[in-house]
Amino acid sequence: MAQSQSLISKNGVSYLIPFILVTFCFALWGFANDITNPMVKAFSKIFRMSVTEGALVQVAFYGGYFCMAFPAAIFIRKYSYKAGVLMGLGLYAAGALLFFPAKAVGIYACFLLAYFIMTCGLSFLETSCNPYILTMGPEETATRRLNMAQCFNPCGSIIGMFVAMNFIQAKLDSRSSADRALLSDSEFEALKQADLSVLISPYLIIGLVIVAMFLVIFFAKMPKNGDGNTEINFLPTLRRIFSLKYYREGVIAQFFYVGAQIMCWTFIIQYGTRVFMAEGMGEQDAEVLSQQFNIYAMLFFICSRFIATFLMKWLSPARLLLIFGVLAMLFTLGVIGFQNRLGLYCLVCVSGCMSLMFPTIYGIALDGLGDDAKFGAAGLIMAILGGSVLPPLQAMIIDQGTVFGSFPATNASFVLPLICFLVVAIYGYSTMKHRGA
Repeated sequence: MAQSQSLISKNGVSYLIPFILVTFCFALWGFANDITNPMVKAFSKIFRMSVTEGALVQVAFYGGYFCMAFPAAIFIRKYSYKAGVLMGLGLYAAGALLFFPAKAVGIYACFLLAYFIMTCGLSFLETSCNPYILTMGPEETATRRLNMAQCFNPCGSIIGMFVAMNFIQAKLDSRSSADRALLSDSEFEALKQADLSVLISPYLIIGLVIVAMFLVIFFAKMPKNGDGNTEINFLPTLRRIFSLKYYREGVIAQFFYVGAQIMCWTFIIQYGTRVFMAEGMGEQDAEVLSQQFNIYAMLFFICSRFIATFLMKWLSPARLLLIFGVLAMLFTLGVIGFQNRLGLYCLVCVSGCMSLMFPTIYGIALDGLGDDAKFGAAGLIMAILGGSVLPPLQAMIIDQGTVFGSFPATNASFVLPLICFLVVAIYGYSTMKHRGA
């Protein structure tokens, strides 16, 4: 009992209620992330675009994270973690509610703008919530505490995937991409408007949920841990934190990890659709079944994260990061090599290996930064740019159809996540060696 108390209490003060409220925010941005991944395929069909053009959703989505991370850190340093959370929720709600006017305009770029605004809010949330959780207890248990809070991020992701599968993908018009290409301009416009009406509904609902959460946190009493120093000193602080080798390498590892995560969870739809259509299934049914496998992957991710958090009682975070990185590489080789359901099963297993990577890299990189953790957190959130840069590269490979003769380009494209997991494993080994020394 004392051990569990020490996880979320410090100097006799319990942070249970603030911990629960901030942890709920983890689930909220998990929902946004994973209702969005299947939208690459959905927008490609609705607007009759290539996979590469559809992947601009991820460019806008993770571009918002990149652009707003350091402004968010400056805001949080000047005001407080609570103010950062509220600003994040406000922008998140605004972006989600902008889907309604975007649908009225009917232009793809308007949806990209809504995604960008929404993820500017998510950047505020992640820049605030991750280091805020680290302050809600002893430093010795900070990485475990962050892993525990991050366990609820995939719970939101599961709901996002479920909503995407049952309330968007399954309700879109069943005509295939090939059939849509044959429609006249007027028929295409009518179909596009009908599909967009389906697509925006969940975003409008989550926007209202975020408004409610904003009000709850606004009126709640939240701790002021880490809010004492309001001086900005932007450039000296950056020089100080980037002079730390383990922090610099952590930012690089986070860039590649997030890229791998988004590639694996976005293009499981394309991977599964190719496998199931080769078995004789129709395109829409193949997409919906692929999304079910995405949900299985996320369930495995959740279970694995709880297991990894438990194992940190005996194994160092760096050692676990190395082990999970090597396992992810092995399963990714299966994703590339198998051209049937075995490859899809390997892709599900990759999710289990990814479970501890984000919070563990985060916790290792911020260890010992003190007041500089706010700017350190911003650098790690900017590294989420990997989710914007790398998926379009994979999409360009997928658009080739086949490579090296008749080898499926979808399979070959997973060489990019393979490289990313190699970088993560190297960071785990490097940190383990350094801390051991």
